[in-house]
Amino acid sequence: MKATGVAAGVIATGLFWGVSTVGLAQAPGADQNQQRGNGPGGAPPQSAGSTAGGEERPDVIAPVFQITSVEVLRSRHGPELDIIRVRGLASSSGWEEAELVPLTRGKPADGMLELIFVARAPAEAVEATGFEPMEAIFPLESGHPYKGVNVHSASDSVTLTQLPGYAEGKPAGEDCSKCVGKVFVPKGAAAPTGKPAAQTVNEERLPATVRVIKHSDGIPSAESNPNRLTIVLSKEGTITTAIWE
Repeated sequence: MKATGVAAGVIATGLFWGVSTVGLAQAPGADQNQQRGNGPGGAPPQSAGSTAGGEERPDVIAPVFQITSVEVLRSRHGPELDIIRVRGLASSSGWEEAELVPLTRGKPADGMLELIFVARAPAEAVEATGFEPMEAIFPLESGHPYKGVNVHSASDSVTLTQLPGYAEGKPAGEDCSKCVGKVFVPKGAAAPTGKPAAQTVNEERLPATVRVIKHSDGIPSAESNPNRLTIVLSKEGTITTAIWE
């Protein structure tokens, strides 16, 4: 899954969570020596499955939760080289080997290079203790045809239309690191009378992927998703568990 320069053309196949995996096809001639942003080289597995019952799952390469910034740096000495630098937030601790994988093949009609910000997800569900910063770089050879770059994460995308340049993503929402023990307030509902804001968690502030499991709910699926926040409620509506799966 390594690629550099104009010839870099990788098509992502299987961007779905049906089996908790992201399959990425490598382009012919891609540079095998490009380093990952957060770790040594070495191609990740093409696919992986998930396990239930708390067992450790096989390696899963997944989009990083959110992008905080996209920057393109240009070398001052020839031959000219552009370096794409992307920073983001992983949903939890334990994510490793961040990298940027191109979706674009050949010269794009709109001149935009499309990238996915991915990393190796934790081997098991992780308690929500706060977002973790991630970073990756992607070099472009001299004479590349791109006028801009659009980088995708699990929850958003950030576009940079001028090279070199800099663009910021949206502010991060609630990471649920302090959710346990607080009262959950569903969308559109009012907080319980007498409960200060510091003791409640509003659903509107949680990630769109949040899964709320009430005390009396069944759980129809045990499939794992490291970018999905699951919170478990007590009979009284208090959050007892907050994990990224």
